Amino acid sequence: MAEHTPDHGYLLDNQQSEAGIRFGALSELFDPVTFRHVDQLGITAGMRCWEVGAGGPSVPLGLAERVGPTGTVVATDIDVSWTKDIATGGIEVLRHDVAADPPPPGGFDLVHARLVLVHVTDRAEALRRMVQALRPGGRLLLEDADPGLQPLLCPDESGPAQELANRLRTGFRSLMAGRGADLAYGRTLPRLLREAGLEDVRADAYFPITSPACAVLEAATVRQIRDRLVTAGLATDEEIDRHLANIAAGGLDLATAPMISAWGRRA
Repeated sequence: MAEHTPDHGYLLDNQQSEAGIRFGALSELFDPVTFRHVDQLGITAGMRCWEVGAGGPSVPLGLAERVGPTGTVVATDIDVSWTKDIATGGIEVLRHDVAADPPPPGGFDLVHARLVLVHVTDRAEALRRMVQALRPGGRLLLEDADPGLQPLLCPDESGPAQELANRLRTGFRSLMAGRGADLAYGRTLPRLLREAGLEDVRADAYFPITSPACAVLEAATVRQIRDRLVTAGLATDEEIDRHLANIAAGGLDLATAPMISAWGRRA
């Protein structure tokens, strides 16, 4: 990328106005996948769950429904501005850096992180702390993107609009890599869980090929990072405006990077 020094901050700042739109689209796209796995893992009443890098409120709320009034959900993030209002008797919201701070006390039946570790510079330490927080028999569910497996925004690159979309997606990946993101992280999760000592490790992958939520997510993401794309020389304002207009007009089949879900059990 064009920047000379790595900038190890989260590219998609939760405080920006587009973040709420992104959280809504991510929830629509991926909550059914997340909760299919959560339910298969047997997360039920009375259990303790730690939601790492919660971002939006949908996953902590869904976990709270499953563990009920006798269970607990601890939702943590570096920026809790989007989750602080859901703190209740059953949901505790904490400002927390998973790679630097000790795990919340008490031990957990489920530790879950979605689309978090790919952005964390010290992923190995974050993973170690999450495993450490598991009770015996507890489950770790990690879900993370692997843009390297399918790097295109428009897998069917059938015309100029699709070519522009894919070029801007390449620019977005360059910005992510420049900030320390591992664009091939998702595929490594099963091995990392086994190396961490977890048992019964399994994984699958999901990504939509086209969805209205993908269009909402892409438009919000591009608006959020447009200044960085322009400053880095990865796109012009005119190209970004044209891409946003193409999205608004419909007719683009917009995909996401594959989300790899991997899970395992502490012995």
